[in-house]
Amino acid sequence: MSTLPLFDNPSSFDHERLRRKLEELARAGVFMGTSSWKYEGWCGQIYTRDRYHTRGRFSETRFAAECLAEYATVFPVVCGDFTFYQFPSAAYWRRLFTSAPPTLRYALKVPEDITVKLFPGHARYGPRAGQINESFLNAALFDSGFLELLRPWRRQVAVLIFEFGAFSRRTYEDVGDFLAELDPFLAALPRDFRYGVEIRNEEFLGPEYFACLHRHGVAHVLNGWTRMPEIGSQMAMPEVFTADFTVARALLRRGRAYAEAVEKFSPYTRIQDPNPTTRQALRNLISRARERNEPSYIFVNNRLEGNAPETIQAILG
Repeated sequence: MSTLPLFDNPSSFDHERLRRKLEELARAGVFMGTSSWKYEGWCGQIYTRDRYHTRGRFSETRFAAECLAEYATVFPVVCGDFTFYQFPSAAYWRRLFTSAPPTLRYALKVPEDITVKLFPGHARYGPRAGQINESFLNAALFDSGFLELLRPWRRQVAVLIFEFGAFSRRTYEDVGDFLAELDPFLAALPRDFRYGVEIRNEEFLGPEYFACLHRHGVAHVLNGWTRMPEIGSQMAMPEVFTADFTVARALLRRGRAYAEAVEKFSPYTRIQDPNPTTRQALRNLISRARERNEPSYIFVNNRLEGNAPETIQAILG
């Protein structure tokens, strides 16, 4: 069974060097961070354990509520997965955006009520499990239910990500059927935010899909996931860069399921499975962004190698 480290600041992790390198990249328009941030396993790397003690003991509640401020002393951007499961209230947004310095930028996943075509048959969906989602790609609901309350904080929002799970052939016969619904939705989006689309159907990656995103200035999210081509392979595809900014999310090693990664890597205290191919692809993406003077938002997940801060440290050298 894995255990958390007893002491902070292990010699192999140079907190200050990482901060400086990320700050330098951010000045060049390249923002690199992690997918989510509430990981106790990062104590001694990003977080100072004593900072979250209450009555002499580590408080998980205090850590969850306050650690984003310490995260922001190192990273310039963070990707929030929590918005996939809810339409946050105005009070929720206020707590989030005031819990860290206003310099921190956020990439936020759009609620699944907008991006799920058919609700999975999981118990957490209750009576909606297995049912058609009547709100799928509803631009009016997205604007009124999500964007309206987010707008006061839009200067801190880097990009909003529409994550689509893998569609079966019964849902969409081909990419054309998907685009017939996606295209008018993207056309109806308010233009005061940046948007990215993340798909999980490898067969959709092609001229029609990229052209659709390009028409609307929406980025294809380069994503490392179990059944998607490697990020480097996606970068080599013609017309894959569909906007004047780029977004990448290094989530999983190709061929590894999410649940397997969680079991293997928790509690995410260290790298356990280095992925040099993905590391080099992200280095190449950083170089491309700097050469083109193009904003770029790059996120690394713990489930890629076991510990996202160490992965980012290894990428930047």
